[in-house]
Amino acid sequence: MKNLFVFLIIFIFGLCGYSQVIHSRNEKLFVGEDLTYIVKYAFFNLGEVRFKVLEKTKINNTPVYKTIAYIDSYPDLPFVSLHQVYESYIDSTLFPLQFIAKIFTNDTVIVKYRFLSDKKVEMKKGRLGNSKLWLDSTAQINHRMQDGLSILYFARMNFGEEKTISVPCFVNEKEETTIIKFHSQRTPFSIDVVNYEIDCLYLNGSTDFVSVYGLTGEFEGWFSNDAFFVPVYAKMNVIIGSINLELIKWNSELWNPPLYKN
Repeated sequence: MKNLFVFLIIFIFGLCGYSQVIHSRNEKLFVGEDLTYIVKYAFFNLGEVRFKVLEKTKINNTPVYKTIAYIDSYPDLPFVSLHQVYESYIDSTLFPLQFIAKIFTNDTVIVKYRFLSDKKVEMKKGRLGNSKLWLDSTAQINHRMQDGLSILYFARMNFGEEKTISVPCFVNEKEETTIIKFHSQRTPFSIDVVNYEIDCLYLNGSTDFVSVYGLTGEFEGWFSNDAFFVPVYAKMNVIIGSINLELIKWNSELWNPPLYKN
């Protein structure tokens, strides 16, 4: 169930907001992007989530972007300890070719998916550093799917018009579906580390599965209204309330939050 958590955490997620480096909408991912979020539940700060676009590389001669996400709970929390690393290798169509998850516990678990076009997914799961696998199998599929990390970038590049889409995702060795509703109306949004209102676009949606911490059901997010569509703030339902994610750090040489102007 734990790699469902990253799926929800990750997903929900004017030129005055740009740095000197201006990017085209045709660019899909931005090497050097580095975004950190604080995760809050009620009065508790649970931990941080960090997303990075590391480099352009190749898998079987296909150009891909190597992306990575780190999820870490704070060490002084008495009721949770969560440390996970996720990698996704995403092609120019914003679909993954490979996904790797490392879930750090007493026995660290590693999960690997290889997406072979729209026909099948090769799956491996076992303990890190141990040659013995308890899962080494292939799942048959009939369309391309997102993984728990690639969906963030897929969603970001689908803003621009009012629409609702159904996104198939391969999570926990099976297909899950998420409904995303994109809205085109600009909206101002404020976060603690920025002293002005940020120009944002809004999305919301729902899932039909339950994840770690009881994450389930509806979610909503505010994304920067520029070529980057950076997630600024997100709300996600849990069984006993809601969890919020708020942007706290970014690479200011690449991007800065756009100022909202009436």
